[in-house]
Amino acid sequence: MTTIVFPGQGSQFVGMTKEFYENFSLTKEIFQKISDITSTDIKKIIFENPDDLLNQTQFTQLSIFCSSISIFKVFEKEIDLSLLNISSMLGHSLGEYTALTAAGYISIEDCATLLKKRGELMQNAFAPNMSGMAALIGLNCDLAASIIKENNLNVEIANDNSPIQVVISGKIDDLKISKDIFLQNGVKKFIFLNVSAAFHSNLMSKAQSSLKDFIDKIDFNKSSVSIISNYSGSLSNDINTIIHNLSHQMSNRVRWVESINSLERLNNNKIIEIGPGKVLTGLIKRISNKFIIENIETISDIKKTYE
Repeated sequence: MTTIVFPGQGSQFVGMTKEFYENFSLTKEIFQKISDITSTDIKKIIFENPDDLLNQTQFTQLSIFCSSISIFKVFEKEIDLSLLNISSMLGHSLGEYTALTAAGYISIEDCATLLKKRGELMQNAFAPNMSGMAALIGLNCDLAASIIKENNLNVEIANDNSPIQVVISGKIDDLKISKDIFLQNGVKKFIFLNVSAAFHSNLMSKAQSSLKDFIDKIDFNKSSVSIISNYSGSLSNDINTIIHNLSHQMSNRVRWVESINSLERLNNNKIIEIGPGKVLTGLIKRISNKFIIENIETISDIKKTYE
């Protein structure tokens, strides 16, 4: 059994997927489809990055989705996916939207529309430079939660990424206060992240509520491929459950460790990361050694692995 995973924000780079665009009409069609539905010159943003738009949340999410789904669709076209026996998909934060599209629950157009709105809402959810995120290196989620509770810190766990990496969210002043306390309690590194706001925290609650209104308007289709939710860390192919989980994702923790643990219980022994970068591969290897992991990021990755 095989699982496909899709990356989230932070995996972007200028020129990602360019070789797919130059070699496959299918990729050109996807880029055009996304540009048309969102009124965004996605090709220019990804390949030229004017005014550093690629690294602004409202465009980053759409760009990573465009790249990831383009690679997946070429992968799907070039090989017989039935041979892989794909039973589940998941993604990190915005990558969950890519997973839902790849699995057939929503269309490319609907996903692009949602991600454009999601990016705008997250970008504008809080005053600029007043909130943010920080990575804690060298401790697990339970220890981070204990430190937060024992010291009454006004920060939240945003991403439980691996047994040695947790990301927290909060107001900038609260993050600065927490830094010394975390370092005094065994954290090896405290790294402020280059993001515009405190994603996956209660500071996103209003934005999440606004996005839910858009999610509720989307037509979801049935699929035989199950989705592992960031919100619950568990697997489902029930549309109502998937919609519920997606609607609660933005202001709640990304339960990546729990998600990979759910995969272990399924006895899925193969994972394919599809999209720019190999961030998720690194995280998964720190969580479990029970998987064979492959990466599909370039045309040569497809050829060398499946020809």
